[in-house]
Amino acid sequence: MSDHVQTLERGYGFESTAVQRNKVLRNTYWLLALSLIPTVLGAWLGVASGITQSLGGGLGLVVFLGGAFGFMYAIEKTKNSAAGVPVLLGFTFFMGLMLSRMIAMVLGFKNGPDLIMTAFGGTAGVFFLMASLSSVIKRDLSGMGKWLFVGAIVLMVGGIINAFVGSSAGMMAISVAAIGIFSAYMLYDLKQIVDGGETNYISATLALYLDIMNVFQSLLALLGIFGGERD
Repeated sequence: MSDHVQTLERGYGFESTAVQRNKVLRNTYWLLALSLIPTVLGAWLGVASGITQSLGGGLGLVVFLGGAFGFMYAIEKTKNSAAGVPVLLGFTFFMGLMLSRMIAMVLGFKNGPDLIMTAFGGTAGVFFLMASLSSVIKRDLSGMGKWLFVGAIVLMVGGIINAFVGSSAGMMAISVAAIGIFSAYMLYDLKQIVDGGETNYISATLALYLDIMNVFQSLLALLGIFGGERD
Protein backbone atom coordinates (compact mmCIF):
# COMPACT_ATOMS: atom_id res chain seq x y z
CA MET A 1 0.00 0.00 0.00
CA SER A 2 2.81 2.41 0.95
CA ASP A 3 4.58 1.72 -2.37
CA HIS A 4 1.39 2.55 -4.20
CA VAL A 5 1.03 5.84 -2.30
CA GLN A 6 4.65 6.78 -3.05
CA THR A 7 4.08 6.05 -6.73
CA LEU A 8 1.04 8.31 -6.75
CA GLU A 9 2.96 11.06 -4.95
CA ARG A 10 5.77 10.87 -7.48
CA GLY A 11 3.21 11.01 -10.31
CA TYR A 12 1.49 14.06 -8.86
CA GLY A 13 4.88 15.67 -8.26
CA PHE A 14 5.83 15.20 -11.90
CA GLU A 15 2.50 16.63 -13.01
CA SER A 16 2.94 19.61 -10.68
CA THR A 17 6.43 20.23 -12.06
CA ALA A 18 5.16 20.04 -15.66
CA VAL A 19 2.37 22.52 -14.85
CA GLN A 20 4.91 24.89 -13.28
CA ARG A 21 7.18 24.71 -16.32
CA ASN A 22 4.27 25.40 -18.68
CA LYS A 23 3.24 28.36 -16.52
CA VAL A 24 6.75 29.86 -16.63
CA LEU A 25 6.92 29.34 -20.40
CA ARG A 26 3.47 30.86 -20.95
CA ASN A 27 4.20 33.89 -18.75
CA THR A 28 7.56 34.35 -20.48
CA TYR A 29 5.95 34.40 -23.93
CA TRP A 30 3.32 36.90 -22.82
CA LEU A 31 5.86 39.22 -21.20
CA LEU A 32 8.18 38.88 -24.19
CA ALA A 33 5.36 39.96 -26.52
CA LEU A 34 4.50 42.85 -24.17
CA SER A 35 8.15 43.95 -24.05
CA LEU A 36 8.11 44.63 -27.79
CA ILE A 37 5.67 47.53 -27.29
CA PRO A 38 8.03 49.80 -25.29
CA THR A 39 10.86 48.72 -27.60
CA VAL A 40 8.95 50.02 -30.62
CA LEU A 41 7.98 53.18 -28.72
CA GLY A 42 11.59 53.81 -27.73
CA ALA A 43 12.81 53.26 -31.29
CA TRP A 44 10.10 55.56 -32.69
CA LEU A 45 10.93 58.31 -30.16
CA GLY A 46 14.64 58.02 -30.94
CA VAL A 47 14.10 58.26 -34.70
CA ALA A 48 11.50 61.06 -34.45
CA SER A 49 13.50 63.21 -32.02
CA GLY A 50 17.01 62.35 -33.17
CA ILE A 51 18.02 62.21 -29.52
CA THR A 52 20.51 59.39 -30.07
CA GLN A 53 22.16 60.73 -33.23
CA SER A 54 25.01 62.27 -31.25
CA LEU A 55 25.73 59.01 -29.44
CA GLY A 56 28.36 57.66 -31.79
CA GLY A 57 31.64 55.88 -31.12
CA GLY A 58 32.88 55.75 -27.53
CA LEU A 59 30.15 57.98 -26.06
CA GLY A 60 27.35 55.80 -27.41
CA LEU A 61 29.10 52.69 -26.12
CA VAL A 62 29.47 54.14 -22.62
CA VAL A 63 25.82 55.24 -22.49
CA PHE A 64 24.62 51.89 -23.80
CA LEU A 65 26.74 49.71 -21.50
CA GLY A 66 26.06 51.89 -18.46
CA GLY A 67 22.30 51.94 -19.05
CA ALA A 68 22.04 48.26 -20.02
CA PHE A 69 24.03 46.89 -17.09
CA GLY A 70 22.28 49.29 -14.70
CA PHE A 71 18.87 48.07 -15.84
CA MET A 72 19.92 44.41 -15.77
CA TYR A 73 21.17 44.82 -12.19
CA ALA A 74 17.85 46.42 -11.23
CA ILE A 75 15.89 43.62 -12.94
CA GLU A 76 17.87 40.99 -11.06
CA LYS A 77 17.11 42.75 -7.76
CA THR A 78 13.38 43.15 -8.45
CA LYS A 79 12.58 39.95 -10.36
CA ASN A 80 10.72 38.43 -7.41
CA SER A 81 8.68 41.56 -6.62
CA ALA A 82 5.88 43.55 -8.21
CA ALA A 83 8.44 46.06 -9.51
CA GLY A 84 10.12 43.45 -11.71
CA VAL A 85 7.84 43.79 -14.75
CA PRO A 86 7.88 47.65 -14.88
CA VAL A 87 11.68 47.67 -14.54
CA LEU A 88 11.98 45.12 -17.36
CA LEU A 89 9.65 47.16 -19.59
CA GLY A 90 11.72 50.28 -18.79
CA PHE A 91 14.78 48.38 -19.96
CA THR A 92 13.11 47.40 -23.23
CA PHE A 93 12.17 51.05 -23.82
CA PHE A 94 15.82 52.00 -23.27
CA MET A 95 16.93 49.28 -25.69
CA GLY A 96 14.52 50.58 -28.33
CA LEU A 97 15.92 54.07 -27.83
CA MET A 98 19.48 52.80 -28.28
CA LEU A 99 18.45 50.84 -31.37
CA SER A 100 16.93 53.95 -32.96
CA ARG A 101 20.29 55.22 -34.23
CA MET A 102 20.79 52.13 -36.39
CA ILE A 103 17.16 52.16 -37.50
CA ALA A 104 17.47 55.81 -38.54
CA MET A 105 20.57 54.94 -40.58
CA VAL A 106 18.77 52.06 -42.30
CA LEU A 107 15.73 54.25 -42.98
CA GLY A 108 18.11 56.51 -44.87
CA PHE A 109 18.23 53.85 -47.59
CA LYS A 110 15.58 53.86 -50.31
CA ASN A 111 14.58 50.34 -49.27
CA GLY A 112 15.05 50.97 -45.55
CA PRO A 113 11.54 49.92 -44.40
CA ASP A 114 11.86 46.68 -46.40
CA LEU A 115 15.22 45.93 -44.76
CA ILE A 116 13.74 46.46 -41.28
CA MET A 117 10.79 44.17 -42.02
CA THR A 118 13.15 41.54 -43.47
CA ALA A 119 15.30 41.66 -40.33
CA PHE A 120 12.17 41.39 -38.18
CA GLY A 121 10.88 38.44 -40.21
CA GLY A 122 14.26 36.71 -40.09
CA THR A 123 14.47 37.15 -36.33
CA ALA A 124 10.93 35.80 -35.88
CA GLY A 125 11.86 32.81 -38.03
CA VAL A 126 14.95 32.07 -35.92
CA PHE A 127 12.88 32.33 -32.73
CA PHE A 128 10.16 29.97 -33.92
CA LEU A 129 12.77 27.49 -35.15
CA MET A 130 14.58 27.51 -31.81
CA ALA A 131 11.29 27.29 -29.89
CA SER A 132 10.34 24.23 -31.93
CA LEU A 133 13.75 22.61 -31.42
CA SER A 134 13.63 23.25 -27.66
CA SER A 135 10.39 21.26 -27.43
CA VAL A 136 11.69 18.20 -29.32
CA ILE A 137 15.35 17.95 -28.27
CA LYS A 138 15.62 15.59 -25.32
CA ARG A 139 19.33 16.06 -24.70
CA ASP A 140 20.44 18.24 -21.78
CA LEU A 141 21.96 21.42 -23.24
CA SER A 142 23.06 23.01 -19.97
CA GLY A 143 26.70 22.37 -20.88
CA MET A 144 26.38 24.87 -23.75
CA GLY A 145 26.04 27.76 -21.32
CA LYS A 146 29.71 28.28 -20.47
CA TRP A 147 30.82 28.12 -24.12
CA LEU A 148 28.11 30.54 -25.22
CA PHE A 149 29.07 32.90 -22.39
CA VAL A 150 32.71 32.88 -23.55
CA GLY A 151 31.54 33.55 -27.11
CA ALA A 152 29.38 36.47 -25.95
CA ILE A 153 32.31 37.99 -24.02
CA VAL A 154 34.57 37.70 -27.08
CA LEU A 155 31.85 39.36 -29.18
CA MET A 156 31.47 42.19 -26.68
CA VAL A 157 35.23 42.84 -26.63
CA GLY A 158 35.30 42.75 -30.43
CA GLY A 159 32.36 45.15 -30.58
CA ILE A 160 34.05 47.59 -28.19
CA ILE A 161 37.24 47.55 -30.26
CA ASN A 162 35.32 47.99 -33.51
CA ALA A 163 33.36 50.92 -32.08
CA PHE A 164 36.63 52.87 -32.00
CA VAL A 165 38.13 51.37 -35.18
CA GLY A 166 34.97 51.69 -37.30
CA SER A 167 35.78 48.81 -39.64
CA SER A 168 32.98 47.62 -41.96
CA ALA A 169 34.66 44.23 -42.34
CA GLY A 170 34.91 43.96 -38.56
CA MET A 171 31.22 44.84 -38.20
CA MET A 172 30.27 42.17 -40.75
CA ALA A 173 32.31 39.52 -38.95
CA ILE A 174 30.88 40.46 -35.56
CA SER A 175 27.32 40.50 -36.94
CA VAL A 176 27.64 37.04 -38.50
CA ALA A 177 29.15 35.62 -35.31
CA ALA A 178 26.46 37.30 -33.19
CA ILE A 179 23.65 35.76 -35.23
CA GLY A 180 25.13 32.29 -34.70
CA ILE A 181 25.92 32.71 -31.00
CA PHE A 182 22.65 34.34 -29.97
CA SER A 183 20.56 31.94 -32.04
CA ALA A 184 22.23 29.14 -30.07
CA TYR A 185 21.69 31.14 -26.87
CA MET A 186 17.99 31.36 -27.78
CA LEU A 187 17.79 27.57 -27.98
CA TYR A 188 19.72 27.23 -24.72
CA ASP A 189 17.50 29.71 -22.84
CA LEU A 190 14.28 28.15 -24.14
CA LYS A 191 15.54 24.67 -23.23
CA GLN A 192 16.31 25.90 -19.71
CA ILE A 193 12.67 26.87 -19.30
CA VAL A 194 11.37 23.65 -20.84
CA ASP A 195 13.63 21.54 -18.61
CA GLY A 196 12.81 23.53 -15.46
CA GLY A 197 16.27 25.06 -15.11
CA GLU A 198 14.77 28.58 -15.18
CA THR A 199 11.76 29.12 -12.92
CA ASN A 200 11.52 32.93 -12.90
CA TYR A 201 9.64 34.25 -15.93
CA ILE A 202 11.13 37.75 -15.62
CA SER A 203 14.68 36.39 -15.80
CA ALA A 204 13.62 34.09 -18.65
CA THR A 205 12.07 37.00 -20.55
CA LEU A 206 15.20 39.13 -20.09
CA ALA A 207 17.43 36.35 -21.46
CA LEU A 208 15.24 35.73 -24.51
CA TYR A 209 14.76 39.44 -25.15
CA LEU A 210 18.52 39.98 -25.26
CA ASP A 211 18.90 37.02 -27.63
CA ILE A 212 16.22 38.39 -29.95
CA MET A 213 17.58 41.93 -29.90
CA ASN A 214 21.11 40.77 -30.73
CA VAL A 215 19.91 38.62 -33.63
CA PHE A 216 17.68 41.42 -34.97
CA GLN A 217 20.36 44.09 -34.69
CA SER A 218 22.97 41.86 -36.35
CA LEU A 219 20.63 40.93 -39.20
CA LEU A 220 19.74 44.58 -39.69
CA ALA A 221 23.44 45.54 -39.80
CA LEU A 222 24.19 42.90 -42.44
CA LEU A 223 21.16 43.84 -44.53
CA GLY A 224 22.14 47.49 -44.35
CA ILE A 225 25.70 46.72 -45.48
CA PHE A 226 24.80 44.36 -48.30
CA GLY A 227 21.29 45.40 -49.31
CA GLY A 228 21.02 49.12 -48.70
CA GLU A 229 20.02 51.09 -51.80
CA ARG A 230 20.98 54.73 -52.07
CA ASP A 231 18.68 57.22 -53.77
